[in-house]
Amino acid sequence: MANAVVTKVLRRPVRLVPLAFFGVIVVGTLLLCIPATHHDGQVRPLVAAFTAVSATCITGLTVVDTATYWTPLGQVIILLLAQMGGFGIMSIATLMAIIVKGHIELSNTLVVQTETQTQDLGQARRVVVRIAVSMLAAEMVSAIILTLRFHYTHGFDWGQSIWHGIWYACMAFSNAGFALQSDSIMSFVSDPLTIVVLSLTVWAGSLGYPVFWELLKKWRRPNTWSVHTRLTFYGFMVLFGIAFAAFLVFEWDNPDTLGPMGLANKVTAAIAAGVMPRSCGFNIVDYAFIKDETTIMNIVMMFIGGGSAGTSGGIKVSTFFLLAFLILAAARGEQDVTVAHRRIGDETLRQAVTVALIAVACLVGGTMVLAILTDLPLPHVLFDVTSAFGTVGLSMGITPSLPAGGQLTLMMLMFLGRVGTFTAASALALRTSTRHYHLPEERPIVG
Repeated sequence: MANAVVTKVLRRPVRLVPLAFFGVIVVGTLLLCIPATHHDGQVRPLVAAFTAVSATCITGLTVVDTATYWTPLGQVIILLLAQMGGFGIMSIATLMAIIVKGHIELSNTLVVQTETQTQDLGQARRVVVRIAVSMLAAEMVSAIILTLRFHYTHGFDWGQSIWHGIWYACMAFSNAGFALQSDSIMSFVSDPLTIVVLSLTVWAGSLGYPVFWELLKKWRRPNTWSVHTRLTFYGFMVLFGIAFAAFLVFEWDNPDTLGPMGLANKVTAAIAAGVMPRSCGFNIVDYAFIKDETTIMNIVMMFIGGGSAGTSGGIKVSTFFLLAFLILAAARGEQDVTVAHRRIGDETLRQAVTVALIAVACLVGGTMVLAILTDLPLPHVLFDVTSAFGTVGLSMGITPSLPAGGQLTLMMLMFLGRVGTFTAASALALRTSTRHYHLPEERPIVG
């Protein structure tokens, strides 16, 4: 009886998280409809709504040029929406409750638990504060370095340098990917320090807060890391290595991407290309001209995404590698799935399979809708659909030309990609029930 009551209480914040994100999107849309937020002064509700969804869901897909369409006021609104999306609507609300009231209510604690994937209710307050501290600290360090770099290396005046430094630091850590240059960060390819700082900031935000803090505390003792941290950290390293090497090899002689660059610039571009498709929409080359094999590789990386409880989307690195260990155990004929000398429970594996299949269904459905509405090449459609669902923000250039129905489809995918996967996983966990009997077993033919 007690468990049923607790489960009923926990389900409420699971429903509140999507509603909170939706509420912020509505407010953001109304603010971006103000004529003073765009240079031509004309109100375009669909443009405002698409941008609000993309910013709040920390994606970075755009239907207009952020650098030229939006005024400084509009850009500030976009930055604030991205910050709220990255930090977590419910985390901000609970942090404000701590500051104003000096205490935290049970309902708010449960909401933060849902958003940040905390397992201990008593730790919710500390988790929210740690998220705020880590986010501000990472963004501050990144902003200072980038500000100095923009001024002394790229010749921006101090006002521009400070604004660009703050913007890119916040967008990188939030994994939002909006840029103040029309070519995103392509003009910075000759500056390895800027690219590395942006890539590290993106990486820090996309790791996930639980992993970020465990690494800070136990970075000298990898043998004490949790299974989740090991899956995420080592998974990041493996996927970065694959993406880096594949991009460098596939695009080495492509005259439209890496071909004209020198060796140093090619390596710099490949570093960014190894990080950005997993979580952030900054593009170092024009993705409309990448080769087919690079397109496939990026679609896979965008589908996997980054770390759980972080600022990235996708099915998450830990989910992907749990499925890989599940397949490995099945191939070996083992009954238990083990990672780092720990057995993974059947409930966790079922959640991983469910999240992955839901993601596949979303991608297939979104691709079919866009294929019906447009005559665009299928690889381009699948690329942008995966980017939207993975809240990545990279595009092959088709998003601005999509009809209204196509843009609405991408908006829905961005929303599902940001709040849908962990909401579905949380709901599945809360619906867990134990039967006191087992039905007769039968094995259908598989394969």
